[in-house]
Amino acid sequence: MKPKKIPMRMCTGCMEMKPKKELIRIVKSPEGVVSVDLTGKKSGRGAYICKSVECLDKAFKAKRLNKNLETTIDENIYNNLKDEIVNG
Repeated sequence: MKPKKIPMRMCTGCMEMKPKKELIRIVKSPEGVVSVDLTGKKSGRGAYICKSVECLDKAFKAKRLNKNLETTIDENIYNNLKDEIVNG
C-alpha cells in the first residue's frame, strides 16, 4: 500500500516547506478583506505562514504578503493579523 501523500506548503516568512496542517492560511477574500483562515477553506487568494509572530514579521517587512495576496497590507491589517495569530 502506498503511503499517503502529505500536502506541503511554503511559509511566506521563513521560506521553508512544511506540512500544510502546521501552517496558518492568510486569505484575501474576493471583497478584498484580509484575514486569518484557520479552517483553510475560505475562498480567495491565500498565503501560508508558520504559527509564529516572527515569520509574520519577516513576511511583512519583506513585503512578501503584499506580493502573494496581490494587495497592499497596511499597519492596521498587520496588527489585526498579529493579534489573531497570538490569540489563536
